[in-house]
Formats: sequence, C-alpha cells, structure tokens
Amino acid sequence: MPIFVTPFAQLDLIRQPDQPHEPLQAFDAADEYLLNHVHEHGLPDAARVLVLNDSFGALAASLAGRADVTSSGDSHLGHLGLQVNLQRNQLQADAVRFVPSSECAQGPFDLVLIRVPKTLALLEEQLIRLHGQLAPGAQVIAAAMVKYLPRAAGDLLERYIGPVQASLAVKKARLLFATPAARPAPVSPYPTAYRLDNPAIELRNHANLFCREDLDIGTRAFLPHLPKHLSRLRVADLGCGNGVLAIAYALGSPQAELTLVDESYMAVQSAAENWQAALGERPVAIRAGDGLAEQAADSLDLVLCNPPFHQQQVVGDFLAWRMFQQALAALVTGGELWIVGNRHLGYHAKLKRLFRGVEQIAATPKFVVLKATK
Repeated sequence: MPIFVTPFAQLDLIRQPDQPHEPLQAFDAADEYLLNHVHEHGLPDAARVLVLNDSFGALAASLAGRADVTSSGDSHLGHLGLQVNLQRNQLQADAVRFVPSSECAQGPFDLVLIRVPKTLALLEEQLIRLHGQLAPGAQVIAAAMVKYLPRAAGDLLERYIGPVQASLAVKKARLLFATPAARPAPVSPYPTAYRLDNPAIELRNHANLFCREDLDIGTRAFLPHLPKHLSRLRVADLGCGNGVLAIAYALGSPQAELTLVDESYMAVQSAAENWQAALGERPVAIRAGDGLAEQAADSLDLVLCNPPFHQQQVVGDFLAWRMFQQALAALVTGGELWIVGNRHLGYHAKLKRLFRGVEQIAATPKFVVLKATK
C-alpha cells in the first residue's frame, strides 16, 4: 500500500470499507498539492483549520497535532476512514474534531481546506454555512482533480466567499483560492422538497441527497411492488436515502418495526424528518452506518434496498455486493432481501451466488425488482 508523503507527515492510509487487494488509494494528487501549498505558505501552530469532504482523512490526519483541526463531511465511511487512519498512524483519536454535515462546524476558522464534492449542492450548502465563521485574514482553498472540477465550483466560491484565482495544474490536480470578501448573509435553498401521490407524502431532502428534486426512477419502479405485511416483522431500509421506501412500506405494514440506515449524514437527517412528518411518533431506528455492519446476525425478517453503484467518483458494484452480503448475515433463515436495480448490472446472477432463491417480482425496460430468500 503506497505511503502518503507530504511535508507534514508520512502516513499509511486505507480506504473504507477496507477491501482485500484494494487497487485504489485513500489519497490523490489534489490532497498532496493542497498540503504542499499550505506548508510552503506557513501554518501557524495555533491555526484553526476546517477540512471539508476529506475522503478518508488524508488531509486531517496530516495536520493532526500541527493545528486545531476540525473535519466535516457527509460520509460516515469517510468519518470511519479518519478514525481508522488516525489509529493506524499512532495519532490521538481526539487530534481531529469531526462534525457530520447534518450539523454546523463552529468557527472562527483561519484556514478552510475543501475537497470539491461530487454533489455541488453540498458544496453550496457548506459555503453558505461559512458565512460568519471565518477569522480576519482567513484563507479558503478548494482542491480537486481537474477531471472532477466543474467551472460551477469556482462560481460558487466567488458567490459565497469572494474573488477566486485558479492555480496551474500539477499532476492533473488544481487548487482554487477564494479571498473572503464582504457578502450579505445568504439564505440556503436547502432542504428542498417534493410531493408523491402514492403514497401521499412530502419528502424533504438536504443538500447531498441523491435525486433531491424528484423521486429517482429506480425507487419509482420499486414502490408499486413493495410487500405488505400485517405481522410484526423486523425490517431494514438499507441505504435509505430520504427514507421513502421505509415510509411507504411502514404505511402499508402498521405493525412492522423499521430500521433505516445510510452512510450519508444528510440522508439520515432527511429520513428522520420525513418519518416524523409521515408517521409521527411511531417508533423507528434511524442511523448513519456502514450498511448493516453493526446489525446483529439473524435479527431481520426483511431488507429493502435500492443499492448505489458508486462511491464518490468511483463507479462499480462493490458497495452493492457488500450490502447483499450484509443483508444475508442479518436476515433470519427464510428472510427476504428485496431490491431494485438496473437490468445491465446483473444483480440476479450475483444474488444467486448468495441466496437459496431469487425471484423477479417486476420489470421495466430499465429496472428489475428482485426478491432473494435466505
């Protein structure tokens, strides 16, 4: 595994979830470029540094012990990566303060280091929250690999922070320097909301939600085919997003006990608000987590899942495969995993490798709804 070498530290870093023979690194040239720049321009010992969207802790762990570091992001796996990598490199767990994106980091900050996220709405919300949190003379620097750096990222920095200057590209990475200037207090456009007719509910969606403006087409294909049960089944919505699958199922299955899990803090925040609006005080467990990794074995009767096919900019089915394995472990014998997926992903064949029975419940030209029985 390559060592991350910068003027601040030499770190042995791993991604999360940890996979055998992982070909991808937990850092990239944009992390390296950003830290080299900070070192060249000097980092005062007492500097308060805010790191945003640090994928697996490369930036925060490098600066741990060198400054007062706060890290904030929307990924529970990113938070887990930070914890694992601090421990892996014999750094104190409390050397970095972590704030989930469902909360606001409290400044004032002297330096803000931003990894530009895939979802620009998340970046916009984060920049809005920086209003009033910057110390006099503060610096705001964003970094990304050039191929993942849209022009709109610079426009957002200009709108909410101040004039922006772009660096030259180094190893296909670029930095954006925003000079804080007086700006009127911004009003956040988030969360957004949309309504469904069946079930008749309104769904709030915080900035980093997938398909924030409307129901995604996979879930739309899944909803009419959700099972209904009158018994007290134990059910999990795995990768719950805004909670729509769990809420729709719960409305049709009044005795079911629901657990909603997502690795996005903003998804969990949205799901909790939507559950409260639709189902009031009906008991529920909603948590940020690494899928069902913390779920006891043989503790669920049913798992509902619309699995993701990417982690940040990395596309693949490894997260879905891992979710299927987690569901298998958590389900009782005879328990069922219900999923929706793109036809071309071939989930039917993958599920057959794990479950004793796989049945196609419904199909559209693009999606299939599958039931896998343990």
